Amino acid sequence: MTSFEPVCSTADLQVVDPATLPAYMLELERAAAYLDDAQRAQLRQAWVVGAAAHSGQMRSSGEPYITHPVAVARILAEQGLDVETLLAAILHDTIEDTALGWDDIASQFGPTVAELVDGVTKLDKLQFRDRQEANAESFRKMLLAMSRDLRVILIKLADRLHNMRTLGAKDPQSRQRIARETLEIYAPIAQRLGMNQIKSELQDLGFRALHPYRHAVLEKRIRAAPMVRREALVQIEANLAQRLTREQIPHRLISRVKSPWSIYTKMRAEAKSFAQVMDVFGYRIVLRTVADCYHALGVVHSVYKPLDARFRDFIAIPKANGYQSLHTVLFGPYGAPIEVQLRTEEMDLVAEKGVAAHWTYKEGGQAPNSAQNRAYNWISGLVESQHATGSSLEFLENVKIDLFPDEVYLFSPKGDILSLPRNAIALDFAYAVHTDVGNTAVAARVDGKLVPLRTRLSNGERVEIITAKSSTPKPQWLEYVVSSKARTAIRHQLKQMGHEDAVQLGHRMLDRALEALGSSLERVSAARLDAYLHEGRHPRLEALLADIALGNKMPSQVAYALARSPGEDAAPAPAHTALTQEKILITGSERGVISFANCCMPLPGDDIMGYHTAGKGIVVHRKECPNVAEYRKSPDRWVSIGWDHTVSGDFSAALRIEVDNRPGALAQVAAAIADAKSNIDRVEYLERDINVAVLRFSIEVKDRRHLANVIRKVRRLSVVLGVQRI
Repeated sequence: MTSFEPVCSTADLQVVDPATLPAYMLELERAAAYLDDAQRAQLRQAWVVGAAAHSGQMRSSGEPYITHPVAVARILAEQGLDVETLLAAILHDTIEDTALGWDDIASQFGPTVAELVDGVTKLDKLQFRDRQEANAESFRKMLLAMSRDLRVILIKLADRLHNMRTLGAKDPQSRQRIARETLEIYAPIAQRLGMNQIKSELQDLGFRALHPYRHAVLEKRIRAAPMVRREALVQIEANLAQRLTREQIPHRLISRVKSPWSIYTKMRAEAKSFAQVMDVFGYRIVLRTVADCYHALGVVHSVYKPLDARFRDFIAIPKANGYQSLHTVLFGPYGAPIEVQLRTEEMDLVAEKGVAAHWTYKEGGQAPNSAQNRAYNWISGLVESQHATGSSLEFLENVKIDLFPDEVYLFSPKGDILSLPRNAIALDFAYAVHTDVGNTAVAARVDGKLVPLRTRLSNGERVEIITAKSSTPKPQWLEYVVSSKARTAIRHQLKQMGHEDAVQLGHRMLDRALEALGSSLERVSAARLDAYLHEGRHPRLEALLADIALGNKMPSQVAYALARSPGEDAAPAPAHTALTQEKILITGSERGVISFANCCMPLPGDDIMGYHTAGKGIVVHRKECPNVAEYRKSPDRWVSIGWDHTVSGDFSAALRIEVDNRPGALAQVAAAIADAKSNIDRVEYLERDINVAVLRFSIEVKDRRHLANVIRKVRRLSVVLGVQRI
């Protein structure tokens, strides 16, 4: 291990006799035997400071609190982490739970250790609406600290691991909550960072706490596996070892058993019983070189036949967390599949310890290893996306989406490899390349074939994104994408576009209201406008205009307040009905501020009227809609609107169609609608008997003329008895 300057001088240390150390500190010293004498002296000094700070504090189990941070440091020492990380682990709860502050830690152990401690510290001292939001905000802060120093998450994972080991002291409700959080967040993060040892233990402990009975049953079934299977495994191991030795390939052959959590998730995902999960047991072959791995793979395949389509080469294309290995599944005796992994010693170390393998300082002169580089790239992407999220809870949900255990590996036109979550589509790939590419994407080429953006991608495909400057994200995209980066970028862009549309519509609505009073926005003095904005707590005019469009401010009231004389007393704004106002023309593409009522589904060409709804903007109704009579009771909320001549896009409509109830009738109607160039969103039966069926077709059309064309084509069918617009 590379040696580094101590974080504080030996002269500053309080000398602690090792003979006086408690048993838990001796365990830490044994685990940290790779440190030099001066560094171990710093650990003792940190223990003295931490024990004094936590004096009088006890854990739920009744032990002194200091035993917990020392145990966290021991977990990290077993991973071979540097002295700064171990010091921060011993002190990781001091800023949160004691009077010790950042400056105190920095003065004794250096600013880096203080920053690590601060990064792990939760935000319990701040006020949040509920515990869920507090946890989400704490997690957000931790990820930001991770982007500066990856060791923050290593401390947090070790902290969570020791808490899970001692979870029995908690009440049942707390055990369930902590276990669920561990399985949903911390175990996947450990997997994403390649720390397989910690991930497996977190999953096993979380499963045991969340479903104790299921865990106990599975553990018992694994121990009581049929002897015939165990005997077969011994024979398989002997056969593999014999053939590898005969080929003179130096190796370590390790048999392994799947964990209860791994078996449980497979049983649930594939709807299998324990007896049906055949690959409970497997082997790992550790070799010297990459060439030996491929040589050994050939030997293994000569002993037992491989199962088709179950071979994965993670050496040529590593996983996103840096994991490398060859995976193959063999057809063993008694028909049981046997999973075999082949990797080098270096790959085995990275697979088990991930980013903790060969830990290097940023200032240590060595470049971070592959796993660390990949981890930093992943975290940088999360930090970039968190700037665009509206809340900590939304950010946390995006991170959960991003923690998919399975990934697909894809190639860009230049040959770069990009990893995306399972079930990713071409649009996810576009946003993985760059946010601007995703925002302007219109189609994709997968292996040279032109495909829609919703096309699901498979391993090894070459993907090229086609863009157009005029293209913008669609709200429907949120229903298709699976990666957190794509979801966050789309939401951010839609919010931005929605705000711009709201400002423009609000401007037009305020102009109409001011014109009715014989004024205009240009005639309102700057002083009067500034006073009104200050009174309404609007930072600028755009915010007021957006509020008007969204229905939070009535344009007539704002217009009257701006148009009245400076000395004039405030009075109720005169009522201006929609019938007396000049129409505001809409194109239908106004995002977030114009919506179309589901009760009447207006189309371009219909006579329409808008109803101003707080928080929703203008809801458009047909004038013949049955609900209009009720809404007329609030004339101040009606907005006179009409269709702009540039209106375009697809609009929802519904048809009630009566048909002869005979085979093929539904298919004929659907074909006629498609022939009229209309998309079918949904079909449902409203009524059905032996002779007649009544169906509701939800379709998309351009305007009234398009709908009339659809109705004509449907009416011509011999199976159709009647058609009417709903």
